[in-house]
Amino acid sequence: MAKPLDQIDKKLLKALVKDARLTSNQLAEIAGLSASPCWQRVKRLEKDGIIKGYTTVLDNRKLGAAEIILLEITLDKQIEGAIENFAEEIKKMPEVLEAFLTSGKYDYFLKIAVNGTEEYQKFLMEKLYKIDSIRETRSMFALSCVKDTQSYIPN
Repeated sequence: MAKPLDQIDKKLLKALVKDARLTSNQLAEIAGLSASPCWQRVKRLEKDGIIKGYTTVLDNRKLGAAEIILLEITLDKQIEGAIENFAEEIKKMPEVLEAFLTSGKYDYFLKIAVNGTEEYQKFLMEKLYKIDSIRETRSMFALSCVKDTQSYIPN
């Protein structure tokens, strides 16, 4: 069982979310600790699974995938095999940045990065629509991103 987060843990997490490349000394200064206890806290947060990993955030626009499409998908059947098969297929598609199994009218919600409508059509025709279990889709082009946060840190 993970230890409840205290204010120092939250300071460390907020600092790491902003810049995961901070050194132990820099983190210690932010948290008001010496380097060794600070490092031990970070290791505990990793061990407890609160910190799942470290990553690099890329600029999709500069990589040639300027458009973000939000796609809702309804499957023909909401049975276990179809849901899992769909999930395995979309995991193979690099254009799919995020995928959520959802409740409500749609079964899946996808966030997709492509370079324009022509590339999106190619993605649909050559990849997505080749999955047999899709009954209905609804696409929305994101006009702008007003908030982009990967993690939630409770107060």
